[in-house]
Amino acid sequence: MKKLIAILSFAALGLFFMNDAQAQCSSSSKNSTIIIGNSEVNPKKDIVSNLVNSKNLTTLVAAVQAAGLVSTLQSDGPFTVFAPVNDAFENLPEGTVTTLLKPENKKTLTKILTYHVVAGKFDAASIVNAIKKGNGKAVLTTVSGDKLTAVMNGDRNVILKDESGNFANVSTYDAFQSNGVVHMIDSVLLPE
Repeated sequence: MKKLIAILSFAALGLFFMNDAQAQCSSSSKNSTIIIGNSEVNPKKDIVSNLVNSKNLTTLVAAVQAAGLVSTLQSDGPFTVFAPVNDAFENLPEGTVTTLLKPENKKTLTKILTYHVVAGKFDAASIVNAIKKGNGKAVLTTVSGDKLTAVMNGDRNVILKDESGNFANVSTYDAFQSNGVVHMIDSVLLPE
C-alpha cells in the first residue's frame, strides 16, 4: 500500500502541467447524466460502487477485485480511470483474462490495471486542453508509473496509445464519481 501511495504521488507530480487545463473544464458536462451498462452513475458514490452496477464493466470489476484494488479505488483519490468495457477484455487472446485472474499473476494484473488509472481528476475537457497545449498529444503518467499518450481523432474523439503501440478509443466520457472520473474505452491498454 505504501508503494502504491508513493506511485500515486509521483504520478500526480508528473501531471502538474494538466492542472491549468483541468481548471478550465466546463461545468455543464458535470451536470449531465451518464449511463454505463444500463446503470446511471451516481456522482455521490465512489468509483467501485458505481462500476459494480455496470453490466458493461463486469470483467474489469472482477479484475479489480482479484488484484486487491477495491479499497484503493474507494479511497478519496481523486483518480481518473480509463475503464475497458467487457468487449475489450474479450478481444484479448483466448485465455488471457482467466490467466491474469489467477492468484499467482496478481502482480501482472495489478500492473495492467494501474496502467489504466491516472492520479487526479481529469475530465474530457482537461484532457483535450492538454492535447492542444502539447501540440497534438498529451503524455499521461499512470499510477503504474508508465506512460499513456492521448491524441485527438477528429474534433471530439480522444484516443489513447499505450507503450506497446496499441490504441483505445474513449467511448464514454466524464462519468463523475465522488473520488474521480471514469472514461470507458474499447481496448485494454498494456504497458511496455
